[in-house]
Amino acid sequence: MIAGEETATSGDCINPNKEVAISDSDKFVNQILNGPNEQCQENFRMDKPVFYKLCHILQTRGLLRHTNRIKIEEQLAIFLFIIGHNLRTRAVQELFGYSGETISRHFNNVLNAVTSISTSFFQSTSPDVDQFDPYFKDCIGVVDCIHMPVMVGVDEQGPFRNGHNGLLTQNVLVASSFDLRFNYVLAGWEGSASDQQVLDAALTRPNKLQVPQGKYYIVDSKYQNLPGFIAPYRGGVSEPKGVFNERHKVLHRAVDRALGALKERFPILLSAPPYPLQTQVKLVIAACALHNYVRLEKPDDFVFRMFEEDTLLAETTEEEDRGMALGEEENEGHEHGLFGPEEVEDSLRLRDEIASNLWNHYVQNLPTF
Repeated sequence: MIAGEETATSGDCINPNKEVAISDSDKFVNQILNGPNEQCQENFRMDKPVFYKLCHILQTRGLLRHTNRIKIEEQLAIFLFIIGHNLRTRAVQELFGYSGETISRHFNNVLNAVTSISTSFFQSTSPDVDQFDPYFKDCIGVVDCIHMPVMVGVDEQGPFRNGHNGLLTQNVLVASSFDLRFNYVLAGWEGSASDQQVLDAALTRPNKLQVPQGKYYIVDSKYQNLPGFIAPYRGGVSEPKGVFNERHKVLHRAVDRALGALKERFPILLSAPPYPLQTQVKLVIAACALHNYVRLEKPDDFVFRMFEEDTLLAETTEEEDRGMALGEEENEGHEHGLFGPEEVEDSLRLRDEIASNLWNHYVQNLPTF
């Protein structure tokens, strides 16, 4: 039972015919849900059928319940309104007509509910890249890290300070598919951790990132070329390797599209919310899970349409330039703590094979390549 509120259990259901006072929150939520679909998109960041189905999922799994004061629809609406508009508790108190304590409690209840079933939203099959690019056979997506703002106490700030810009961040690893879904997310690493360090952690923790046999992700040059992870060639490269890098770079933009849609839908990820660190970590996981849920239920919704391939500029971003920086060619390591030298050598040969096939196709099909 939630402290301060009487919970309506299945054996003590609220009588729908009983006259009850309609709260300001109920009026606001009903106004949105009974209005045009665009209002639900704007306020709760998803279409009405998708919103109602999520309510049903959370209720049938026993994760949320109606109370005598706040229905599940209101509870979910409070949570989505906050993360979808990057608002603080005080800012939504008046709109929903509840105390800050009540808003905060239901926010955390929904956050915990979504987080508890988040793995079910990540368990999905993704198409290989050959549907998008036939030259990178068996590629299933992109792995990359993104730094998200974080708020921690003064005594904890050192490890979370990003070495590139000095800001406080958490280094979040994502494995995204080419259809804008996230296959895997690892949040909570300190901003000072290297991207390779976070990837190594993702490969060794109990709930680890798994790459199907014979498949691979592409990664940028911040990572080592390893079994299951194909990086670009580093430094000044030959023309065949340069063609490979350009094609690799185009495919790598898929993660930028996925992250762009994620942050567009849930802008709370753009700033450091004033919550405990563990809550900030959960927010990243929950947002990615809901992103996947909406993608599965409504793949062409209003946010995803903004990030379709043909709507994006093909210009290289500053971060891409940094990841593909040219210079004196480097000798790539053949050793890694998680893989033997022969395994690493096999991954390098696979990349050379892809580059060779790509170059042959390029030379033979210059007019259409």
